[in-house]
Amino acid sequence: MDDSKEMDPEDGSKSTLLENPITQNLKPADKGQIYSKDKKESLMVSFFEESPIPPSEGDLVEGPVMGIGPNAVYVDLAPFGTGIIFGRELMHARDIIKRINIGDTVSGKIVEARNEDGYIEISLKEARQAIVWAEAEEAVKNKTVFEVPIQEANKGGLIMNWQGIQGFLPASQLNQEHYPKVEDGNKDKILDELRKFVGEKINVAIISAIPKEGKLIFSEKKEGEAEEKQNLTKKYEVGDLLEGEVTGIVDFGVFVKIDDNIEGLAHISELDWGLVEDPRALFKVGEKVKAKVIEVKDGKISLSIKALKDNPWKEASKKYSKGQKVEGVVIKFNKYGALASIEEGVAGLVHISEFGNEETLRKSLELGKTYTFTITNFEPEEQKLTLSFLNNQEKEVEE
Repeated sequence: MDDSKEMDPEDGSKSTLLENPITQNLKPADKGQIYSKDKKESLMVSFFEESPIPPSEGDLVEGPVMGIGPNAVYVDLAPFGTGIIFGRELMHARDIIKRINIGDTVSGKIVEARNEDGYIEISLKEARQAIVWAEAEEAVKNKTVFEVPIQEANKGGLIMNWQGIQGFLPASQLNQEHYPKVEDGNKDKILDELRKFVGEKINVAIISAIPKEGKLIFSEKKEGEAEEKQNLTKKYEVGDLLEGEVTGIVDFGVFVKIDDNIEGLAHISELDWGLVEDPRALFKVGEKVKAKVIEVKDGKISLSIKALKDNPWKEASKKYSKGQKVEGVVIKFNKYGALASIEEGVAGLVHISEFGNEETLRKSLELGKTYTFTITNFEPEEQKLTLSFLNNQEKEVEE
């Protein structure tokens, strides 16, 4: 930048000044003197006559650049005086100042209405932020959509940067496609899913802008999407039989697209009558499946795929009863004990209390091995079955 730039008083396209503020150390207008932007002569006006209200700290002001020096930039803020950008504010705005010339109009935010030298101190950086916040508020009203980069993720959502201002996109405001498909709202798993978006750009709208608090909130959802989804799900009822396409497979189940804008979830417990450890072993994305609606609530549809298969518990009710000895294969250990399958789709719990602790349980029973158990409780309609290993051994001793 040429630090020797000076105002040409004969150039009618620029503010006419009585003196050059750089070379003559011009102080702002006193006693009501106003510098006209359109006329070459200055006018004297009494403050006792009607005049504009002087700007105060925090106000945004605009005017042409009068002069650019190595330590300050001067702005014509007629009729109130001369604005100055210097010191820390000059450093903060150095990238902007590199691109401006004498006569260019700039916007600034007043940081001091009149300093000890009589100048109006202004900040270009703070003005820029104020303008951006004003644009944000306007965007909220107009529901404008922007493509914004994702910088970070936390357990609550995504952190984004819009025109130099950091904003937040809550996970609840992600659309159906991007919403973390995590069972029981596990925050650690949600964070793992959200981190996958870092570095990407998504289309969002600003739904809240609060400059004083520095809060900028985004949403990926379209206006009225939630209401629209509620209305779309109303046409489905419990018991409906549907056909859809598998759109996502997660540890806790399978997502099935049943309409252009509607997905249903078949929980892992509703995929098959037998024990399902990994839904990916049974289904593939893009596969067509049939399912039954088992719940419609809050715009969400729950599905059951196993409901369209024969219920093995019905047949089991005719074959088994309390106190009966049965053969069972140990298929899984959990915190309550061991699960033993007595036939395909029918399994019962051998409670850990019979063994005292998990170590003894695992020494007594092995995965994949067949043992003889005694049925201690059998409620086929509730699909409940409890088995006893030790009770069976005691009976064998007695016999």
